[in-house]
Amino acid sequence: MNKGNRLTLYIILSMILGILVGYFIFTSTGPGFQKSFSNNIKILSTIFIRLVQMIIAPLVFTTLVVGIAKLGDLKTVGRVGGKAILWFITASLASLLIGLALVNYFKPGQYIDLSQKDVEGLTDLVTKQKSFSLQNFVEHVIPKSFVEAMANNEILQLVVFSIFFGVAAAAIGDYTKPLIKALDVASHVILKMVNYVMNFAPIGVFGAIAAVVASKGLGIFVFYLKYFSFFLIGIAILWILLLTVGTIILKGRIRELLRRIGSPLLIAFSTTSSEAVFPKLTEELERFGCRDKIVAFVLPLGYSFNLDGSMMYMTFASLAIAQAYGMHMPIETQLMMLLVLMLTSKGIAGVPRASLVVVLATCSMFNIPPEGVALILPIDHFCDMFRTATNVVGNALATSVVSKWEGELTE
Repeated sequence: MNKGNRLTLYIILSMILGILVGYFIFTSTGPGFQKSFSNNIKILSTIFIRLVQMIIAPLVFTTLVVGIAKLGDLKTVGRVGGKAILWFITASLASLLIGLALVNYFKPGQYIDLSQKDVEGLTDLVTKQKSFSLQNFVEHVIPKSFVEAMANNEILQLVVFSIFFGVAAAAIGDYTKPLIKALDVASHVILKMVNYVMNFAPIGVFGAIAAVVASKGLGIFVFYLKYFSFFLIGIAILWILLLTVGTIILKGRIRELLRRIGSPLLIAFSTTSSEAVFPKLTEELERFGCRDKIVAFVLPLGYSFNLDGSMMYMTFASLAIAQAYGMHMPIETQLMMLLVLMLTSKGIAGVPRASLVVVLATCSMFNIPPEGVALILPIDHFCDMFRTATNVVGNALATSVVSKWEGELTE
């Protein structure tokens, strides 16, 4: 058994153990101990995610700059970027439309129990929310300081700075070769760190699963079974669509791609953080045959512009909340909401519950009671597991497809 398969096995075992331990705590102890246990055991997950976050910013900067420099000229950067953006916009629209169609057909908001609010979780989300405006959007995209963007792990801002830096380095030419070589070496050192950090993945997965089961139990599905089932139907349709398009373009290699990203998928699913697998996904896509310069350019862009699972959930959740309160929203209003979500969702962090912050802002804009987000919070962790895994699949496919289109996908 190779190292990747061993890691996958350990992660699966950690998930099972986390469920068993969490359920034991939930059924045999009182609310006070459950909350204390959940907060303490979650530290294991926090340690793992922070270890990964420690290397994301330098990895994005070094790999993206080197990738752009290796692409050579502005024309090539524009061509590759254009193909990537075409995929991102198409996938995002498809995801949003699937969520829109399903929520109108199944009307999951009618099944939400108004007594099951998670007010404490809502308070935490409100502190993270910024009302949407052009000013806030520009501030989120354009960095005022490279150091600040690096310190705060603002991936979209890092991408913007790295693109400018990489294009400028490519324009200067041979004079910058020593710098590009140094950054290339630095990126390989960071990727080596990835191997060390991934050894902590099973421990982090155990902590994340045990914490949520200990605090909420498995009975939460009783109240939200239909809502959750309809959401899973949407995820299944989205996966079928993505994998069908991927099979058409990549042909027989789609199975190999899924096998390669199996371990990152499980980590993302368990920790509900696509950020947690960015370094490992970079490594596996290069092993799959994508050229390093394409991976270094497209994957960071995808983490800012191509979160397919989150996009689908945003329309699904926003309209479900409106339904729960008995609000009728005309189709033209829903389409306007879809366009707003296309803008507000770009650059959302690949961390737990980031998409709910966007849902909260969107509800406020369309006069949907924002406190309605508390209605879906109890089940959100389980939804987040599936939408995060979908984000990883979408970005792996996007990178592989762009590599194929560029003739840079090797066996």
